[in-house]
Amino acid sequence: MPEYARALVWFRRDLRDYDHAALHHALKHARQVICAFVFDREILDALPDPADRRVEFIHASVTELQEALQSRGGGLIVRYGVARDEIVRLAAEGQVDAVFFNHGDDPAALARDAAVEAALQRRGIAVRHHKDVVIFEREEVLTAAGTPFSIFTPYKNAWLKTLSPHDLQAYPVDAFADRLVAQSTPIPGLADMGFQPTNLRELALPVGMAGGARLFEDFLDRIDRYQETRDFPAQKGPSYLSVHLRFGTVSIRQCAAAAWQQGGHGAQTWLSELIWRDFYHQVLWHRPDVASGHAFKPQYDALPWPNPPGHFAAWCEGRTGYPLVDAAMRQFDQTGYMHNRLRMVAASFLTKDLLVDWRKGEKHFADRLIDFDLAANSGGWQWAASVGCDAQPWFRIFNPVTQSERFDAQGRFIRRYLPELAHVPEKFIHAPWRMPASEQQRAGCVIGRDYPAPIVDHAAQRARALDLFKRAAPRP
Repeated sequence: MPEYARALVWFRRDLRDYDHAALHHALKHARQVICAFVFDREILDALPDPADRRVEFIHASVTELQEALQSRGGGLIVRYGVARDEIVRLAAEGQVDAVFFNHGDDPAALARDAAVEAALQRRGIAVRHHKDVVIFEREEVLTAAGTPFSIFTPYKNAWLKTLSPHDLQAYPVDAFADRLVAQSTPIPGLADMGFQPTNLRELALPVGMAGGARLFEDFLDRIDRYQETRDFPAQKGPSYLSVHLRFGTVSIRQCAAAAWQQGGHGAQTWLSELIWRDFYHQVLWHRPDVASGHAFKPQYDALPWPNPPGHFAAWCEGRTGYPLVDAAMRQFDQTGYMHNRLRMVAASFLTKDLLVDWRKGEKHFADRLIDFDLAANSGGWQWAASVGCDAQPWFRIFNPVTQSERFDAQGRFIRRYLPELAHVPEKFIHAPWRMPASEQQRAGCVIGRDYPAPIVDHAAQRARALDLFKRAAPRP
């Protein structure tokens, strides 16, 4: 017999009605189950731009989730308010015995969840929370000494050794779907919450569970080529599932199971990317200070970044004079997405060429990335800046020109986002400042007029970056 007469499931970054840990356990352990989602003002009010693609993506996905739950005979109550208050209020109004939700491991989510749990327990309402966002979390994969990993490869090896078919099994919801309560409320519009439509629809980014499923099926058809194509931004190489993994419109177990079972170099490489995701989540759990601007390696916390005036703005606006970097930043501005290889190139350029504090870049990405995930964003930026766990060694610095020559050899990606370089010959597309003046005139791209000259000299900045880190590096 179920332990609870009535339960509430609180949806958060898990916007699907299948393979859902909290929903599964609620349906299994309660005779009636109410579902709820809160547009949390503690998060939304802090967003700097009313045209935020993430809010629009969530709004569309919540709308689809409500329809999916209604088709099962249930519903979704949707509120706009402070989640820590609304959930307690909904639990009281619904006269529930328990509240179920899936874990969130960033410090703000943990603090919110602790406050909600305390308030519910004071009212005699049980709280049950579950793992759903990652395959292994928190302290599930540790070293032989029982300590957290700080290097990825040993973590990956331990992760794979720990993995069993059970870890990839879906959490079914069909068996007890008749326990869902048919209770829904109107969904507040974007304007009601102070937001406005973006270009999300024009970008043709599939949203919700249906969109995630289409992208997933499309990727499975080309996963064998993933290892060969993933680093080339002009090719259809990535899965494009990052935003769906971020908001749970696809299941991480579904993704990992497909990669694990399919095998092959492409699938194995993608599985490694999913393991990186788990790795950064366990780093955040054990080192929550990295979420508040602290370097994983404390000796680099007070690194004296020069932060030259104007350099950060030029990077943000895609006018550094280095085409691959500028194209990446233009893609980011226009779509809210950036190809993973270009995230590394752009971050390396900001920190090692422009000598700007990595925290400024991290925040810029946090404000605008449609797939922003605190653990991955913090981990990725600290990797690129050589201040994090298992980071790019500080003496290895990406050359933005050779990266461009290697990963966008014909300049297809560059020309897509930098139309001012459309007629620049291929041999100059990666370093257009090297064009003779007559060639610039013929290409309709005069450097300094139609496209900026390089804001810095890479070789000189590389030497300065090496000196900066050398002085901060621990003595042998």
